Amino acid sequence: MKAIWNDQIIAESDKTIQIEGNHYFPKDSIKQAFFKASETHTSCPWKGQASYYTLVVAGKENKDAAWFYETPSALAKGIKDHIAFWKGVKVGE
Repeated sequence: MKAIWNDQIIAESDKTIQIEGNHYFPKDSIKQAFFKASETHTSCPWKGQASYYTLVVAGKENKDAAWFYETPSALAKGIKDHIAFWKGVKVGE
C-alpha cells in the first residue's frame, strides 16, 4: 500500500493493518521528512487518545492529515507504532 499526498509518496508498506476502513502504516514505513508534529489530540471510545501530524510537501501543508495512537487501548494494541491518513491523502496499491 502507498499513501500519497501532493503527488508525493509519504508512506509505503505491504504490512498495513486495516481497521474501520483505514490502513494503518508501520511507523518505519513513513517518510519522516514530510511529517510535522501537531498539538491536536482527539479521543476514540475504543482505541484511546489519538495524536496527529501535519503533512508538509513541496511547501504545502495538510494540517492533522495523519494520526496515530501512542498508547492505544488493549483492544487496539495492534496499531501501536502505526499511522493512518485522511484529508485528501490517497491510500491504495
